[in-house]
Amino acid sequence: MVSCAPPVGAVIVGGEHPGLGIVRSLGRKGIPVCIVDDQQSVSQFSRYAGRTVRVRDLRDEQKTVDSILEVGERFGLRGWVLFPTRDETVAAFARHRERLAQFFRVTTPNWESVKWAWDKKNTYELAEQLGIPVPGTWNPRSKEDLAQLYGRLPLAIKPAIKENFFYATHSKAWRADTPAELDTLFVRATRQIRPEEVLIQEIIPGDGTRQYSYCAFFRDGKAHSSLTAMRMRQHPREFGRAATYVESVDLPEIEELSERFLKAIDYYGLVEVEFKQDPRDGKFKLLDVNARTWGFHSIGAPAGIDFPYLLFADQLGEVVPPSRGRAGVGWLRLITDMPTAASDLWHGHMDLGSYVESLKRTRVESVFSVDDPIPAIAELCMLPYLVAKKYIL
Repeated sequence: MVSCAPPVGAVIVGGEHPGLGIVRSLGRKGIPVCIVDDQQSVSQFSRYAGRTVRVRDLRDEQKTVDSILEVGERFGLRGWVLFPTRDETVAAFARHRERLAQFFRVTTPNWESVKWAWDKKNTYELAEQLGIPVPGTWNPRSKEDLAQLYGRLPLAIKPAIKENFFYATHSKAWRADTPAELDTLFVRATRQIRPEEVLIQEIIPGDGTRQYSYCAFFRDGKAHSSLTAMRMRQHPREFGRAATYVESVDLPEIEELSERFLKAIDYYGLVEVEFKQDPRDGKFKLLDVNARTWGFHSIGAPAGIDFPYLLFADQLGEVVPPSRGRAGVGWLRLITDMPTAASDLWHGHMDLGSYVESLKRTRVESVFSVDDPIPAIAELCMLPYLVAKKYIL
């Protein structure tokens, strides 16, 4: 008997390139997709975007939840699968999970799991309890407390909770080389966020080539499918706000560390766990846990793991065989990699042969796709708007 029930689709909240990766993953399988965003974004131009809805605000948690539920009711999306793409949306969905779950299939775990990723003070505290190495990190409450750290310079000033700091400064972290810089930057940070959210952290030597990611669909205390990857190029070089070229690698060391952490918080869903290898002791030190799809998640499909579809299928109770990502697959974000690569070549951080080889290993570009080229054209046309939105507005 042919079912007359409408097909279950996916609601993707946030239409930048991580959202576009989800749109294409599901859209190519014939799954209907609705994009919800509070700004213009490339995903709305995809041939796989069935519907795009603009809402007023996706930063305020209550307004976000109200908007998503209103969109769901208005367009008859009951039972559809929710995909957040930004940290603030993850927090909103985790804190209001019970309410959302009455209408949608919610892929975000509850707040008791998410809080360990949301606040880096929680992340580092739990990691130390579990015996997972972390960078030396301090949480001074006043400028007077900084003197005890002068002997540890250079140091990084970073937020425990990324969102407020990032939207105000457009930076992931600041570097202080002198006591005067540390004092000044600490005071600047406390003008944006509360002192208890300001972290002072040792700087692990090296650039993105020492930074690794464990990427997985995790459930029932273990990885269903996973891959590991290295940031070959990022911008800025030291505190990479975003990867520009990433390559999958084989690195079992960070798999065990990541799975120890995720099992401890009873995590469910897609996740990226970031590490940096410290050349002084060789240890992989935990930097960040992203409880959502990450910027380069579309590397998964050519490496053998279609992460968004795995999560979608699991929500519908479909069984998908587990898999392990193969090494040597490249992901490129061309629009930001061109200036990054040019700078690396100019300053001698990379030779031309290595750059060409990386392009040869590229199997997926963040926005451009032969079967769906309009988003890439749209991104070029929207470049002034996107730059202004990220760095000025």
